[in-house]
Amino acid sequence: MPGRIPENILEEILNRLDIVEVISGYIPLKKAGRNFKANCPFHHEKTPSFMVSPDRQIYHCFGCGESGNAFKFLMRYERMEFVEAVEALARKTGVNLPEDEKRDHKAEGLVTQLYKANELAALFYEENLKGAAGVGARNYLLSRGIKEETIKLFKLGFAVDRWDGLITYMRQRDVPLSILEKAGLILAKDSGGYYDRFRSRIIFPVFDIKSRVIGFGARVMDETLPKYINSPETPIYIKGNNLYGMHLAKDAIRDTDCVAIVEGYLDFIIPYQEGQLNIVASLGTALTQPQARLIKRYTHNVVMLYDSDLAGQLATMRSLDIFIEEGMSVKVVCLPEGLDPDLFVRKNGFLGLKEKIDKAESLFEYKIGILRARYNAKEIEGKSKIAHEMLSSINKLSNAVLRSEYIKLLADELEIKEEALLEDLKDFKKEPHSALTEHPQAQRKLPAINPTEKLLLNLMLEENDLISQIKENLEPADFQDERIWRIASLIFDFVAQGKEVKTNNLLNYIDDEIASEVVCESALPNETNFEDKEKIVIDCVRRMKIHRLKNERQLLHDKISVAQKSGDEEKLQGLMLQFHELIKKR
Repeated sequence: MPGRIPENILEEILNRLDIVEVISGYIPLKKAGRNFKANCPFHHEKTPSFMVSPDRQIYHCFGCGESGNAFKFLMRYERMEFVEAVEALARKTGVNLPEDEKRDHKAEGLVTQLYKANELAALFYEENLKGAAGVGARNYLLSRGIKEETIKLFKLGFAVDRWDGLITYMRQRDVPLSILEKAGLILAKDSGGYYDRFRSRIIFPVFDIKSRVIGFGARVMDETLPKYINSPETPIYIKGNNLYGMHLAKDAIRDTDCVAIVEGYLDFIIPYQEGQLNIVASLGTALTQPQARLIKRYTHNVVMLYDSDLAGQLATMRSLDIFIEEGMSVKVVCLPEGLDPDLFVRKNGFLGLKEKIDKAESLFEYKIGILRARYNAKEIEGKSKIAHEMLSSINKLSNAVLRSEYIKLLADELEIKEEALLEDLKDFKKEPHSALTEHPQAQRKLPAINPTEKLLLNLMLEENDLISQIKENLEPADFQDERIWRIASLIFDFVAQGKEVKTNNLLNYIDDEIASEVVCESALPNETNFEDKEKIVIDCVRRMKIHRLKNERQLLHDKISVAQKSGDEEKLQGLMLQFHELIKKR
């Protein structure tokens, strides 16, 4: 249902839109008869099964089942909430949205102020870097191989060596100190008052997927510790939900169907600057499930680029299982000792890094190598520990073929029998794979639907004039599929209210994903021209009623058999009477 946004506003937005124009702004569409087609942006495929209908103003993928109108496309492709999608398309079409009286203005006000404070802070730091106070910082960045255009692209800045530099700047712009504190930009003194969190450091603004500044990283230019100070978590900045550089890299990740992951700001910036555009950084923390799911929106293929030291290896191993649980393919690049991605690219260039990524080790190769270095595979105890660690990961694989193949490889590596590993694998509790639960469309096919009912739905969507005729001749019990009946009822309600039945508007009132798929698949594509649609409607109605009578007759027949066996004559006579009435209807 549309929710709190008036339905007439939703309809006005959709009526002003061309869904082909909206979707072609994100993916290339090719004409296919009355419709347009493309490779589905929501699952990997080689043959186009994603169809867009300018007539219906809807899209539907016959591969994964993803379907909907322009609102739904933005929600899925841009990861927007429904209201955000409506607001975006309202701006595009010039439709004014009414203020929602029930909106929590206080909470919304805080979030808005935090974004504003961060944007102003980023501008302050950026201006500092450009000015006289930032000469040393700018020279440092240039000495690290960061180009002027890169500094501008990432809005890099400098926090001057003052306790109240940002505070003074913000006071002149009427930003409350309480907001600066909530944004993590200033800290409270024990004796009262505040001071700047970041001082005498290079500033790296952190952006969310929508290119909004949500936090900051600050680095020293000497050997002072700590090397980095980062923004604390705030109402708009949760480290485990974001990835540095994702706002710039998302299109390249989608285009290449792969992402390289590094740890820090410079490890991201230098490779990106030199041409490795499908790269993100984990903000210096161990990767989390929300980060893995953010990546999975754009690709299922991951290459980890972590330092070769022990800490890097352990972080990589912990991260691998998160991606496995999400049903993603993971490979690992082991950089030469003493080189992080930043130094490696400066020494070997973009092509050197690309070659490393192209030759990345598989998950199995990397993990078994680390474990072999840690445990003695010649000893029984060592074999047992390696097997346990490997089985922990193998158990999380959703693909049975991959599990079987990795078991064979592990058996060969450790020179033990597969049967022993399979027996140990049973000890691991099997957990549901989140990759299947988050995107069920990619794993399911549309449930079988009675073709007569589906054809009737198609005719109602094709010819609004036939709806009244269908409504007069059918009852809820005539429908085998409850979803089709609910959709038909919604269509009947549209007609009763004097509203035109448009598929894209109809979808705003359907919460059930399967029902949405049914509507879109029934409406698209449709290159067939039926000569006598009224006759087809009559035939569909007749078939549905006959099928209903057959079902009712079979049900009565079963009840009669039960009554005969139980010797209940009174009940038997009543059921026989009902049975004869059904025969007359037939």
